[in-house]
Amino acid sequence: MKLGKIFPGFFLLIIVHTSFAQVRLPQLIRDSMILQRDAKINVWGWAATGEKVHINFNKKNYHTAAGADGKWRLQLAPTKAGGPYTMHIDGSNHLVLHDILVGDVWLCSGQSNMVHQMALHSTRYATEIAQANYPMIRQFWIPTVTDLQQPRDNLPTGYWKCANPQDVLQFSAVAYFFGKALYKKYGVPIGLINSSVGGTPIEAWTSEEGLKEFPAITNTIEKNKDTAYINSTARKAAAYTASLPRPQDKGLTGAIAWYDTNYAAKNWHNITIPGYWEDQGIKDLDGIVWYRKEIDIPTAMTGVPATIFLGRIVDADVLYVNGKQVGTTTYQYPQRIYKLPAGVLIAGRNLIVVRVINYSGKGGFVPDKPYFISANGQTVTLKGDWQYKVGAAFLPQKNPVTPISLQNQPTALYNAMIAPVTNYSIKGILWYQGETNSSNASEYTRLLPALIKDWRSKWNEGAVPFIYAQLPGFGDVTYLPAESDWAVLRQAQLKTLSVPNTGMAVTIDLGEWNDVHPDDKKDVGDRLALAAEHTAYGEKNGVYSGPIYQSSVIKGNKMVLTFSNTGSGLTTNDGEALNRFAIAGADKKYVWANAKIEGNTVVVWSDDIADPKYVRYAWADSPDGANLYNKEGLPASPFETNNE
Repeated sequence: MKLGKIFPGFFLLIIVHTSFAQVRLPQLIRDSMILQRDAKINVWGWAATGEKVHINFNKKNYHTAAGADGKWRLQLAPTKAGGPYTMHIDGSNHLVLHDILVGDVWLCSGQSNMVHQMALHSTRYATEIAQANYPMIRQFWIPTVTDLQQPRDNLPTGYWKCANPQDVLQFSAVAYFFGKALYKKYGVPIGLINSSVGGTPIEAWTSEEGLKEFPAITNTIEKNKDTAYINSTARKAAAYTASLPRPQDKGLTGAIAWYDTNYAAKNWHNITIPGYWEDQGIKDLDGIVWYRKEIDIPTAMTGVPATIFLGRIVDADVLYVNGKQVGTTTYQYPQRIYKLPAGVLIAGRNLIVVRVINYSGKGGFVPDKPYFISANGQTVTLKGDWQYKVGAAFLPQKNPVTPISLQNQPTALYNAMIAPVTNYSIKGILWYQGETNSSNASEYTRLLPALIKDWRSKWNEGAVPFIYAQLPGFGDVTYLPAESDWAVLRQAQLKTLSVPNTGMAVTIDLGEWNDVHPDDKKDVGDRLALAAEHTAYGEKNGVYSGPIYQSSVIKGNKMVLTFSNTGSGLTTNDGEALNRFAIAGADKKYVWANAKIEGNTVVVWSDDIADPKYVRYAWADSPDGANLYNKEGLPASPFETNNE
């Protein structure tokens, strides 16, 4: 009887002990991974204390044992590009990893413009997606996770996926085109580890050690380690949100919903799409506004799938067609491209209704975007006169309490999304970030070099190539010289080229004034690849960048500027005179300047400035018309001579 009671627990103990003793691997090390060529390859994991671990890879054997902490690590010999290989790992259990390639591995990180997946740009890159057949280009996508306490040693999940028409939809568009360009040039497998999160600052991606020179930030790090403080703030924010009045949406609470085909529209007003309602007679409204329009659809566009393009909407929307909900988006940034099944559209009159929710700022439909219905090769525009009616007006919030955004806190993303990767041998790092730091742009001059130094120390592979995208143009165009946070941040990015083994892709001409997520991701990826070819692959003869400001001399009332990366010569991309140069004297009051190309220099002057001291080029959020290029078609970086 006693034995009966003892044996079940005894066997349970054996089972638990055996399970714990089994060799385990990190998420990154798995089937279909790509390992770094021509470098020592780290393989690591966990096992029982003292447990022996054996690895067989590429006809070589490696041995180690787990330490007192249950961790083990092996370095495999450098291997030439190739594969597929199989890896056998033995301890108390036997693991087999299949379809392993050896090539070049790039960590791809940053915020939303690195996140943006091919699926979000499927209209522009439909052909690229359909023709994606690159089994040697693979991505490991890291899900968003945070940790304010300490660095983690593993990721929660993740898989290596090949670039095929289905899986490429989840690839970062910038990273995919970057990887494709390198694969086309060098013919080796390209691995892309994507660790990026939209709307995040650089501080979130840097370790505690990397931020030690920033006292205010380190104070925040220590404060955030207090879980009671974090939880208390979250509870207060939740209580505040629960206390807010919730005005009912008249469009959904009446006898007949406003999207219903049986609803008789009364007391609606005229409005134009695209456009913001604050610009069309609705003053300072945060709330819900309904839009409706009846359109004629020809018979040829019915009975087949259709697509509705609704540009971008600030902030959220629900789309109804002929009384049926056919799409919704919960935040302002994605392009609105809604697929309609066959049969939704009918010949003749069709009712289109859009429910728009706006939380702050201007609400409505972003100008200069596509607005139309497409089916069977034909289109019907959605631009023009619509009708609107307000469904609800939100009351202004007094003394709002907001929860702490964990993903925006210093070290939070480094700890959870970078630290678990630092054992993995890489070729280089790809970085596209900065938009969120525009509010503290001047500090970016220190923050970006600090991140580079930090990550290089963590990988312990020397001066790992660090390739980054300079911010594109974005925002309203100004027609007088003015200050610009985005220009300050671009200048910080430009100055970071002084850090050894870095490369920058200038993208000033690839932005969209009305979209922080420009649609052209291929040219960004291609330019990043050019920078990588020079910095990481030793291509010293090709032109890899547009003109980069180097120095200036004052000659009378003129300033003569010299540049690197002039290629086969300086030029303008539109055949017009140089544009977007401004000049100032000692008072730093800038005026528009004349500028002309003389050889590989640019001469800048203004009749209003007798004693010039400073020059700026393309110094604006959105410097429309900036036209200095080299003859290879690459744009000059924006700059100011004041920050040499």
